[in-house]
Amino acid sequence: MKKIILTLMLFLSIATSAFALDVVPNTVSLNYTNTFGVYQVDHAIVIYDKPDEKATIKQKIVWTSENVIPKSLSLTDLFVVYIQKKDLALMAVTDETDDWVEVIYNNRTGEKGWIKKDDPYKFNTWVNFYNMYGKKYGLVILNGAPETVYSMYGTPEEKQKVISTINRPELINLNIIRGNWMLVTVLDSDQTPKTGYVRWRSDDGVKYLFPNLQNNAQ
Repeated sequence: MKKIILTLMLFLSIATSAFALDVVPNTVSLNYTNTFGVYQVDHAIVIYDKPDEKATIKQKIVWTSENVIPKSLSLTDLFVVYIQKKDLALMAVTDETDDWVEVIYNNRTGEKGWIKKDDPYKFNTWVNFYNMYGKKYGLVILNGAPETVYSMYGTPEEKQKVISTINRPELINLNIIRGNWMLVTVLDSDQTPKTGYVRWRSDDGVKYLFPNLQNNAQ
C-alpha cells in the first residue's frame, strides 16, 4: 500500500512540475508596457548588442522545458508566453527592423538585446497576437485589472454610457480590436450573452486582458 501511495505522489509531483513550466500572464504587469509585439524563438538564442552579426554578443541562451543555460535565467525570465505541449516560446519585442528584433531577455531586470530573425513570420504585433490567439481561445481578465475593465460600451469611448457590465465571465470572445479597445461577446454565469466594447490595454500599453492560453492551448 505504501508503495502505491509513494508512486501516486511521485506521479502527481511530476505532473504538477510539468504543468508549472507553462508561462502565461495572469496578473497585470508593467514589464511589457513599452513593447509592441512578440517573437517566437527556437531553443538556441544569440543576443547581440546591436542589429548586426558583427556586433558584440551579449548573451548566448540554450533552453529546454527542464532548464536554461545560463542557469541565472529561467523560463519565466525569458518568455512572455511558454506553452510546453506546443513548444511555443514567445519573447517580448521592443524594436524591430526588417531582419532583426530587439527583445527583453530578462524580465526581472529588463535587459534587452537583438536577435536576428530566422523567419519574419515569427514576429507578431500585439494586435496580431491577440487576433490569432484571442479569437481562437477567448480572453481572460488579468488579476489587478482596474474595475473600469468590467464596463462595456456601445462605442470605443469611455465618455459614452455604459451599456452592460461583466460580472462572472465564463467566456469572453474577441470580435474585433480598435486601438486600445475590443469588441467582445461575454457569457456570464447566468448564460446570457452580451456584446460591447471594453478596454483591453491602457494608453501607455498596460494590458488588462490576455488570450486564454493556459486552459485551452493544451
